[in-house]
Amino acid sequence: MKIIPSIKFFIKDSRAIGALLICCTAISLFASNAVHNNIYSAFWTNKFALPFTLIHFPATLQHLINDLLMSVFFFFAGLEIKREILTGELNTFKKSLMPVISAAGGMLLPAVIYLAWCHNGDNFMGWGIPMATDIAFSLGVLSLLGKRALLSMRIFLTAIAIIDDMGGILTIAVFYAGHLQWIYLLLAAITVVVLLTFNFLKVTYIPLYLFAGIFLWYFIYNSGIHATIAGVMLAFTIPSSRIDTLERILRVPVNFIILPLFALANTAIALPGNVLSIMTSQVYYGIFTGLFLGKPLGIFLATYIAVKTKIADMPSNMTMKQVLGTGILAGIGFTVSIFITALAFTDPVTQTTAKLAVIFASLSSGIAGYCYLRFTRKKKYGT
Repeated sequence: MKIIPSIKFFIKDSRAIGALLICCTAISLFASNAVHNNIYSAFWTNKFALPFTLIHFPATLQHLINDLLMSVFFFFAGLEIKREILTGELNTFKKSLMPVISAAGGMLLPAVIYLAWCHNGDNFMGWGIPMATDIAFSLGVLSLLGKRALLSMRIFLTAIAIIDDMGGILTIAVFYAGHLQWIYLLLAAITVVVLLTFNFLKVTYIPLYLFAGIFLWYFIYNSGIHATIAGVMLAFTIPSSRIDTLERILRVPVNFIILPLFALANTAIALPGNVLSIMTSQVYYGIFTGLFLGKPLGIFLATYIAVKTKIADMPSNMTMKQVLGTGILAGIGFTVSIFITALAFTDPVTQTTAKLAVIFASLSSGIAGYCYLRFTRKKKYGT
């Protein structure tokens, strides 16, 4: 009988999400390298037979998680951003503009740093890899700080990560995608218009929005653009009076089912026999320094310039030290970064090098960001 209260306590602990994600990542990396014949990795990546052939749908567990379940996560994150725009930390134009400017700096500088390493030859196409921030893992590490993490820091990092991912998705669409399916893009646009019409007419019946959201997801998924953007688009059409209810319903399944599955499926990467050999590659250094150094410096400099020129306002109760710490956590670039590696490089060795660079940079950023925010001030930041 004491088990249920313990579970409730664990779920309510803000540090539980980060601890669970780290455990799932460790389990996944161990299993993918300890089990012979890549059985663990194959579990997530092997295609399964669909009962229908006319409808194009994710055909592996990994794609199902990354394209469908993570759309639910982005829907949840989008609801949080919309709430903060309406009534919270981003409720003025200058405050809402800040994460856009910060994210732009955090995308531009990593790309420039990468190109400084790899501007010659075919490897230059990897410049988009260090641009993205992994929202799931970065927020997971931030949650480990507990009450030391301000709500404004979470909102700031969430907004930066979403803007980064949207920038990464647009980068894929413009520079990496083979071709876009314009019919599906048109159908997605029509669906968005329908959702906005519901909002304009003050329709508050949520199942109607969710039903239209299913079509929006399917159209975007088949358009050649990463499907997770559908979650953000749907979230911004939800009536403000229903946001709190949806957040309350989604919080536990998103944090304790979807995110752990995401970690298990996306860290199933077999390490090469001689890991240290990849550290002689310019691709490795371009990605590692782009994420580990370029991200925090780009975010910090863009934020500093925006504050000094009074273009945008600093998030409530945050200092530039906390901006830098948040920027370090933004160097955790996992899902979209790894996804871009498969599009940027055709050589399997280069792909492996790039993926490991993303993993090592993300691990270094997570540890450095946590330690920086944990020890820069002895006094708790508060909630």
